[in-house]
Amino acid sequence: MLTIKTILSLEESDLSPYRTLRQPLEHQRQGFFVAEGERVVARLIESALSISSVLMTQEWFEVYRNRLEEKSESITAFVAQKHLLHSIVGFHLHQGIMAVGRIPAPVPLEAILHRSPRPFLLAAIDGIANSENLGVLVRNCAAFGVQALLVGETSSSPYLRRAVRNSMGTIFKIPVVQLLDITRTLTDLHSLHGISVVAAHPHTDQQSIDAIDFRHDCCVVFGSEGNGISAEVLSACNAAAAIPMQLGVDSLNVASASAVLLYEVMKQRRDGPAVNKR
Repeated sequence: MLTIKTILSLEESDLSPYRTLRQPLEHQRQGFFVAEGERVVARLIESALSISSVLMTQEWFEVYRNRLEEKSESITAFVAQKHLLHSIVGFHLHQGIMAVGRIPAPVPLEAILHRSPRPFLLAAIDGIANSENLGVLVRNCAAFGVQALLVGETSSSPYLRRAVRNSMGTIFKIPVVQLLDITRTLTDLHSLHGISVVAAHPHTDQQSIDAIDFRHDCCVVFGSEGNGISAEVLSACNAAAAIPMQLGVDSLNVASASAVLLYEVMKQRRDGPAVNKR
């Protein structure tokens, strides 16, 4: 059911999530996230995720009213004049259209493996704190067919506001598994499921990414922007692979590196038959 409220002031208590955009960790603690901008909000509306409310100009409301009315959950549509929305931080980013969605319930990794086609392609992140990088990494995961994102206990949530924005809403289609112990999970992926765990590690004397066989079940691990993958997590990986680069450049931004490496996975799987080692 859609409830429509015309807003004359942003001080109304129901609008608290939109007034506190600079408090994404508090939003996460309360179990919701804010989506900003037309493309991101459109993808949220199209997704199976639950929406609590939307805040938009009359013009945007007319565009999305029918689709909002088709949603099964109760949604409040706050409609405001453009000049009011200008007072919310980042107008050039949210474009006068925002929404509050509920962070989905955790999905067990076993359930994802059970329902996903082979060969599996998972991505895991260790110590990634920058929301913008994380959002772009999520977008790359969606682009190259990653079936689930495994978020280590030292990484930021992909549902933080800037991560959602930089993912361009692709986070709404990728299952997220929040891990309590990434090292244990990666070890179990290999020992219990036969999934190869490959570290994207620039400081390695092992193999270039094109020397790794990605055509079988695999999980690619990406590390933090400054320190890379921790030694403990690296010890749980079966292989480490580096992206070939010219001398004098020791690494790529993790968002850029994820695009290069995941493209290599897609290329191998497109060019040759899948090979499973189980």
